[in-house]
Amino acid sequence: MKCSIKLIAVAALALLFGFTNSGLAQESDKPAPPVKKKASAESPQLRFPVSAPPVAPQPVLSSRPGTLIIPKSSIAQQPAPGQTGLSLTAHTNIQVYLPSGVSPQEAPPFGGYGYETPASIACHYNLVSTSAAPACNPNATTVNPTGGSQTIAIVDAFDDPNAPGDLAWFSLQFGIPLELSQFHVVWATTSGASCNVVPPDYTGGWEVEESLDIEWAHAMAPAANLYLVEACSNSYNDLLQAVSVATNLVQCGQTEIGAGTGGTLGTCPSATGAGIVSMSWGGGEFSGEVGLDGYFNQTNVEYIASAGDSPGVIWPCASDYVICAGGTTIRRNNGTNGLPLFNFDQETAWVFSGGGISAYEPLPCFETGGSCPYADTTITHCTGVSSTRCVPDLSFDADPYTGVYVYDTFGVDFISSGEWYIVGGTSVSAPALAGIMDKAETTSGFINSGPELSYIYSLRGTANFLPISAGFCGPYMGSSQPSGWSFCNGIGVVNGYGGE
Repeated sequence: MKCSIKLIAVAALALLFGFTNSGLAQESDKPAPPVKKKASAESPQLRFPVSAPPVAPQPVLSSRPGTLIIPKSSIAQQPAPGQTGLSLTAHTNIQVYLPSGVSPQEAPPFGGYGYETPASIACHYNLVSTSAAPACNPNATTVNPTGGSQTIAIVDAFDDPNAPGDLAWFSLQFGIPLELSQFHVVWATTSGASCNVVPPDYTGGWEVEESLDIEWAHAMAPAANLYLVEACSNSYNDLLQAVSVATNLVQCGQTEIGAGTGGTLGTCPSATGAGIVSMSWGGGEFSGEVGLDGYFNQTNVEYIASAGDSPGVIWPCASDYVICAGGTTIRRNNGTNGLPLFNFDQETAWVFSGGGISAYEPLPCFETGGSCPYADTTITHCTGVSSTRCVPDLSFDADPYTGVYVYDTFGVDFISSGEWYIVGGTSVSAPALAGIMDKAETTSGFINSGPELSYIYSLRGTANFLPISAGFCGPYMGSSQPSGWSFCNGIGVVNGYGGE
């Protein structure tokens, strides 16, 4: 019996880059035009660099330079009367900036572009040696992160048929190693899902979200095993089924669907695997959300989600079992005072980062042997302000005007196709931090979102995390950022791998 989950390896890379392989077989029940193919057990591993670039489709409509786009997928939809729980829908948290003349077509380092690369981000957050580039200038910094050994599962809605090729071209452009065996696309069409074939989002919003997620998780942990788990739709019913599939893949590396199960997702015989599930989507809080938090309290798996791109709290980021990722702005020099253009100046709160006080989630207190492992002064950071959870926990560069390069050939809202985009929003924060955590935990051994979250707070104020003490966001515009924790950026940003 054929499994209801479609596991599609990155054999499309071979097609896009001019390789041939007689061991590849097309999925017969997947509709045209996607070119994804399934690799047989005998398929060889492909290593980069490769020689021939992919052929990008022509732009559908030329866009104006300097345009900020908030895709339809990132606009929250008002629930219908009586709609709640699993029938609610989530939105992405991306903002796309289209400046003129910034496509990084030459080999790094680039000339004259001030947007973030994997090397500049790694330098900025002290993930690599900064001795050669202390200002972390994107045009002078070339040392990429290395390592990672666990599994990162990216959960998104709808199908991105171009995901394998886009990841390959992004990796090739920035000199990040990628092997065919590292990346797999999985359709979460388990029993109860709303489809048997995962459709695309023809506005392109979810597709650019998926390109962002896989490219930056891979950039931060190039050696990690990476899954893109695609839900049938952006309803919580479908997305949470995809979360369960992602959890299963992290724990045991397979979907555990057997003959006679009717497409029901099984459990791992032994949950020996470990890793991270990244969720860049979310929606407004709702009554009953606490009853769904169990999806994120699973053995050996951490969960991280975006805090949102507007004032307030969104779920699942608010869950007690999810690390909530907010956003910052990386400010760079404009070439004045004799300093090089684009040298680092300051990191501040991003004005649109989500955050605040949860309406439903209790203050976290993670039980280990019948007691909280850490004192109230660590995890209950908003004691005296609220009796419920406060978010975010950590932050990362998310301002679209200081955003990161993303390669996506599907096209966003049909404005253009085959483009390099500058992407921001807290959708950048979650997958990038997932990659950093994967690399850090290769040796540290801290895993599982509950204990991990409390462990992170136990290190507040140490050199492992740097607080963001400048800037403002959302409804907290009138108050400056405190040094220990803030509604804009949590305890701050990572400083190397020691905080994991």
